[in-house]
Amino acid sequence: MTKSFQPRFLQKIRQNRPLVHNITNIVAANFSANGLLALGASPIMAAAIEEMEDMPKLSSALVINIGTLIGKEIDAMVLAGKTANHLGIPVLLDPVGVGATSFRRQTVETLLNEIQFTAIRGNAGELATIAGVDWQAKGVDAGEGSHNMVEIAKQVAKRYQTLIAISGEADVVSDGLRTVLVKNGSPMFPQITASGCLLSAVCGAFLAVAEKDQYFNSLIEACTAYAVSGEIAAQSLKSTEYGQFAVNLLNELGALTTEAITQYAKVEYV
Repeated sequence: MTKSFQPRFLQKIRQNRPLVHNITNIVAANFSANGLLALGASPIMAAAIEEMEDMPKLSSALVINIGTLIGKEIDAMVLAGKTANHLGIPVLLDPVGVGATSFRRQTVETLLNEIQFTAIRGNAGELATIAGVDWQAKGVDAGEGSHNMVEIAKQVAKRYQTLIAISGEADVVSDGLRTVLVKNGSPMFPQITASGCLLSAVCGAFLAVAEKDQYFNSLIEACTAYAVSGEIAAQSLKSTEYGQFAVNLLNELGALTTEAITQYAKVEYV
């Protein structure tokens, strides 16, 4: 179904510079922080449990990423998430590599039981694991499977009363009732580490400037803005210039305009 897509949240990020609290992994922290700065948001990377009752009070959104679980991070995530829920700020989960080990699966189960997430963003393999369907994945890669990702997105959204964003050749965004495909992007995304983690942080920034009844549309815009930035970043590159793609992606996030999102967006309501 074709519907008009009207981006409206990018300018709010630039105007408000929301503070996005990230409990993220050691691989992604620097890239995610730089990406948020380029976009116009303000990042803070903090994972000490001693700060988790105070940090959400300063923040406009919380992003929890389980990529490299160390020490007391799980307890810190739970405390931060509960505090954010109490304060009414959006909380996003990035279940990195949830299917790789029983420890990661147990961690995500704990987080989902303890925290009400505004959104879950991951790749196909990660969301398939949460949905409980068979999927062949290696480590944190998306892997392969034959299940319908639109149906998986709807199923998980309904089960956990949350928004879902699944990254792939076409991103799937769903609230369980409404579903959108974002058909922008670049095949270079999976070739640079932390590209998905940065998308989660970007989603956090867009959620941070939206009202509750706007969360779905803000998540669509986040995925579209990020995919368009990557599409433009790859235009002048050879297929193996991955390092330059990472740099270009940050540049294009900084240069991105509402007009560019509107011009390039390939958003399909299904």
